[in-house]
Amino acid sequence: MSDWTSLIRDIPDFPSPGILFKDVTPLLADADGFAACLEDLATPWRDEDIDVICGIEARGFIFGAALAALRGVGFVPLRKAGKLPGATESVDYALEYGSARLEVHRDAFEAGRKVLLVDDVLASGGTLAASRELLERLGVVVVGAAVVLELQALEGRSRWRSGVRLESLLHC
Repeated sequence: MSDWTSLIRDIPDFPSPGILFKDVTPLLADADGFAACLEDLATPWRDEDIDVICGIEARGFIFGAALAALRGVGFVPLRKAGKLPGATESVDYALEYGSARLEVHRDAFEAGRKVLLVDDVLASGGTLAASRELLERLGVVVVGAAVVLELQALEGRSRWRSGVRLESLLHC
């Protein structure tokens, strides 16, 4: 792994007191660091047959779309409720601070397509698990999930059902 990890900065007490936010914006602003991060994110999936990459709103869009371009595959966004204009499939899920809904266009995939989920951070695992559930409802095969940063103390990996790979680059 390249030394892009120093470009992720800690912001204490954001968005609320006691939270240590991991800010990836300095990483995104550094062309060489971002490119190195994308290469590291792609490496575990080099030999995996992937048709489409799905990025989870919002920072998962950045990493997912860039990784899709690098891999030469399509990109499909998983959006917050009310952001997509066509017919959608949705899933509601619990967060540590409330609830949320994710949506995807119903016609975004042909059944059986092989999908890699991408997000920036794995925290409590609710968003990633809900994303997998949503995609599987549409008949796609989730081959795995890739995240840049895993906050191990929140044990989000425990919400990821076994049988499908989950790769994280940096463990905090």
